[in-house]
Amino acid sequence: MANTYTQIHIQVVTAVKYRQALINPEWKHSLHKYMTGIIQNHNHKLLAINSMPDHIHFLIGYRPHQALSDLVGIVKGDASEWINLNKLTEKQFRWQEGYGAFSYTKSLVSFVARYIENQEKHHRKKTFQEEYIELLDKFEIDYDQRYCFKPPE
Repeated sequence: MANTYTQIHIQVVTAVKYRQALINPEWKHSLHKYMTGIIQNHNHKLLAINSMPDHIHFLIGYRPHQALSDLVGIVKGDASEWINLNKLTEKQFRWQEGYGAFSYTKSLVSFVARYIENQEKHHRKKTFQEEYIELLDKFEIDYDQRYCFKPPE
């Protein structure tokens, strides 16, 4: 839309279904590149991306021409399809339903990008579940812990 100017920075966090450790270090960088392409093809700017075996974080310069839920749904759906078509996991790969999205001011973007880039170091001290609950609490987001992490069916 003409004459629309925004500066919106959002960190998205999403887990592999049941928090299974399916994202393999051997192909995670290819996954990051694939997801980067999806995000950029939708005219958003990827600022940082990193994953652990059971979850992924990405920080974007978000353009409000598209609903965030639509973008995240496309990224997750296309990434799952790519993983499954390339047979990168023995079982079918799926993301857990939902996601966390956290907004930041420009002054915090470099801090959040470093946090995302240092996930391996960070998770030596804290589990993903602890990290996620801490983010929800820090941002004062109401949640029901029973629904944050879906147990296996």
